[in-house]
Amino acid sequence: MNHQAASSSRETIRAQLQHIWGYSEFRSPQGEIVQCLLEQRDALIIMPTGGGKSICFQLPALMQTGLTIVVSPLVALMENQVQELRQRRLPAALLHSEVPKQQRKQTLWALENQSLRLLYLSPETLLSEPVWERLCQPELKINGLILDEAHCLVQWGDTFRPAYYRLGMVRPALLQSKPEGTKMAIAAFTATANPDAQKTIQQVLRLQQPESFRLNPYRANLHLNVQVVWTPRQRRQQLLKFIQARPGQTGLVYVRTRRDGETLAEWLLQQGFQTAAYHAGLSPDERRQIEKAWLGGSTQFVVCTCAFGMGIDKPNCRWVVHFHAPLLLSEYVQEVGRAGRDGKPATALTLISETTGFLDPDDKQRRQFFVEQAQKQQRSAQALSHKLPPQGNVVSVSREFKEGAIALSLLNSTGQLEWSDPFHYVMKPGNDQPAGQTNTHAAKQMTDYLKTKDCRWRFLLGAFGFALEATNLRCGHCDNCCR
Repeated sequence: MNHQAASSSRETIRAQLQHIWGYSEFRSPQGEIVQCLLEQRDALIIMPTGGGKSICFQLPALMQTGLTIVVSPLVALMENQVQELRQRRLPAALLHSEVPKQQRKQTLWALENQSLRLLYLSPETLLSEPVWERLCQPELKINGLILDEAHCLVQWGDTFRPAYYRLGMVRPALLQSKPEGTKMAIAAFTATANPDAQKTIQQVLRLQQPESFRLNPYRANLHLNVQVVWTPRQRRQQLLKFIQARPGQTGLVYVRTRRDGETLAEWLLQQGFQTAAYHAGLSPDERRQIEKAWLGGSTQFVVCTCAFGMGIDKPNCRWVVHFHAPLLLSEYVQEVGRAGRDGKPATALTLISETTGFLDPDDKQRRQFFVEQAQKQQRSAQALSHKLPPQGNVVSVSREFKEGAIALSLLNSTGQLEWSDPFHYVMKPGNDQPAGQTNTHAAKQMTDYLKTKDCRWRFLLGAFGFALEATNLRCGHCDNCCR
């Protein structure tokens, strides 16, 4: 591209940004990412929560003819983005298991008629028969595949969302059905991926010489605190004290399970707070109502599991409390990143049992359960590897064996099995090795973070591969720096 063409296309891109979103300028590195995707190059993008990720892939999608597929992990996340696009009268749609029949029909029809620019799907829906068949039609032009919240591939891909590990075969399989010379870019977006996770994302998606855009997660306005509690009662009292000290301030309380959320929300209601428990077990309507009440300010805070927050933007959220610490550091950074997106001071507090867990064994048990679950899944995958035919397809394996799809995903992550396309596998003999320990290692990292006496931000930057920026950092406002 010559210099003149490059600058005129930059002008066109900026004009579109102004026209659709009303912004006159990009935040760095948004403009470069848009350019990269318009030129159909692969990319791996790590940007903190609230950094304006979605514009980076929505803008190039709207500027090209043809379809861009956005693979997204959560229904709430897809619905919020598509709703915003539709309000601006932009050709976007979504498909997931909860979409009503009539709407589903309309979307599939729009897909066939090539009247969509953006289609949001979960990995499972992307690989479902009716959708896959339509995507493989030779005349349907597909410009690219966007993986939003790409850390989910690493966190969930070999535990309970095995479709993630088959996404790397989507591009080669689709290209087989398209005219020769067709190009299709893949871009993975996330707020949190340490060097190991970046490697996994790159390998699983089969990214080709991806351009890398990495912004570190440091936020000078976000104050990180960890507080030891001795008993379950003291944990509740500390939370109460924290909320009472911030009258009227909007926040989020994170718990790890549905049951914890409901019990705690009920107790807080008895203390006179207007709140609600949010988890994946609620109906779409119930979820929408809680989100709306929180965004609109009639609910001061929500007691939620990790199902809340991705893609839900409330700039003036002033605090986040982890009533229970997350198991992984990447979850922690995602969740604390919901606070203080407007740049004003915000606080993130994590409550933890003292190390022996003698009076409050909850945290210890939760970590133990996590590690044991991972080991159990790995053992059953190994056992299954001896029963599987040397080649086969995921549908028949899932039918025959409970958790068969997860076992295939685990065997794939340890190099014992290869996908020949998104639906068929081939076993690789003589590669009988125990499964990778990425998540157990990541869980240990989280424990180290909670115990560190070092500057907390410095620890996080180091853990996420920003060693240079971490070198002399003392944030001056985390609990360790303030001691």
